[in-house]
Amino acid sequence: MRKRSFKPFAALALAAAMLFSMLPVSSTASAAAPQSAMQSYVEAMQPGWNLGNSLDAVGSDETAWGNPRITKELIQNIAAQGYKSIRIPVTWDAHIGGAPNYTIDPTYMARVKEVTQWALDANLHVMINVHHDSWVWLSKMENNRTQTLARYNAVWTQIANAFKDSSNKLMFESVNEPRFTDGGTHDEAKQQSLLNELNDSFHRIVRASGGGNTARPLVISTLEASPSQERMTATYNAISKWNDKNIIATVHYYGFWPFSVNIAGYTTFNQEVQNDITTTFDNVYNTFVAKGIPVIVGEYGLLGFDKNTGVIEQGEKLKFFEYIGHYMKQKQIASMLWDNGQHFSRTQYRWSDADLFNIIKASWSGRSATASSDLIHVKKGAAAQDKSVTLNLNGRTLSSLTVNGTALRSGTDYTLNGSTLTFKASRLSQLTSSGTLGRNAVITAKFSGGADWKFNVVLYQTPKLSNATGTTSSFSIPTAFNGDQLATMEAVYANGGSAGPQNWTSFKEFETAFSPTSNTIKLQPAFFSETNDGTVKLTFHFWSGEKVTYTITKNGSNVTGTAS
Repeated sequence: MRKRSFKPFAALALAAAMLFSMLPVSSTASAAAPQSAMQSYVEAMQPGWNLGNSLDAVGSDETAWGNPRITKELIQNIAAQGYKSIRIPVTWDAHIGGAPNYTIDPTYMARVKEVTQWALDANLHVMINVHHDSWVWLSKMENNRTQTLARYNAVWTQIANAFKDSSNKLMFESVNEPRFTDGGTHDEAKQQSLLNELNDSFHRIVRASGGGNTARPLVISTLEASPSQERMTATYNAISKWNDKNIIATVHYYGFWPFSVNIAGYTTFNQEVQNDITTTFDNVYNTFVAKGIPVIVGEYGLLGFDKNTGVIEQGEKLKFFEYIGHYMKQKQIASMLWDNGQHFSRTQYRWSDADLFNIIKASWSGRSATASSDLIHVKKGAAAQDKSVTLNLNGRTLSSLTVNGTALRSGTDYTLNGSTLTFKASRLSQLTSSGTLGRNAVITAKFSGGADWKFNVVLYQTPKLSNATGTTSSFSIPTAFNGDQLATMEAVYANGGSAGPQNWTSFKEFETAFSPTSNTIKLQPAFFSETNDGTVKLTFHFWSGEKVTYTITKNGSNVTGTAS
């Protein structure tokens, strides 16, 4: 993943993805993959973690993108969390000398070796690669083929020689998310041909370098690390020509795109989002694993995380990670969590979201129960009502419900009828008796196994927006959220048609078009850059189910907002 930058998705591609995700999904279990030495190697790597935005940073050194220098203690703490492998992305570009030798700065090579050895000493499987070089200079290969290939070959010759005596737990990945569109190459067949040429050189250079490299596991990515069937088939065909039993395929996965960035109204982990996971990894399994080529998902997560981990609502993101962890394990595919510093603190050595880590960790050995929502909304001043949620038990049984260590009583505080859990109005009234808007209590559900599930009991009133003036570069709507939480925003012109970027949908992208703060909703410059002058009706959807409308008028760079 490139820091704060993602490849655009056209509406046509989205429509195709949506259609594909709705196709029937096989529910039959896959036959066990051939248990080759490499398949066993990959399964021993599970689970894996990425040391992102450090040595892969494009800049003067590993701190260029805001993370501190890597420490031995960080690596040891990752191993202590239960991780068995680590991917150490490395961008070499700023540290490569001129032609014809393209010598890598010895100090930089020594630093990469130092961090790699710390990971090997921690008994981790380790992957190093050529990372953002993919778009910085390799992408321009078609129009600069001789120099690009010479530089690439020189880089891998030096890496191979530097690490040829390292443990077999070290593997090489030829190039991260290889692509050639930055250099103007858009023909798919030509892109694949260029990638095959790079990978053939990589394979030849490493195998000829001697030492442990003659049998070292080599990791080969599809074009752009995409799990599309066309690109996986092309990669399988290229790998098969080598007749090398120590090859691993890799793809990346950041989920069903509308859900992953919260656009087009995809705020929940619905059946389409789940189907995208099952269809994708059924295809990965059938293309590679079932045919004897093991697979590592070298990066996985949610695209919206690179802007804000709150882009996806907490319970919905937990359901995503619970399900994908389960399904990749079922398909005998190893996975490596993308972490650019937003998940595991590089200095405090703790998780920013313990519940997220707990559900990820539980997926390594089994399933966790979840629920249709983690939010129980109680409207202030309204008549008390029972609130029901559906449990997704995933083979588990409910053991207890507690609030601050006090057990809720079945029949009095709640009822469970099959998978329908109902919280009694009387108990919810007690939990929200303070009258304070916002989260009043957390009900912890424990099950026969897996991670706990937490229900947040929220007291709210209808959010209130106020009039505002500003400019297209700075416009915020004063907002009293009144305990509620923003789910998404629609934008429609007064005379019809969707406003703002990606106008094939009225529902705008969270954090890209709009962003909530503690007391405002900011409309981002990106929203106005593709909004025509005139009147736009905004509809804000909140997790309680409340909808609040608001009108903005854009006149050049000036914007006025009027509350309904």
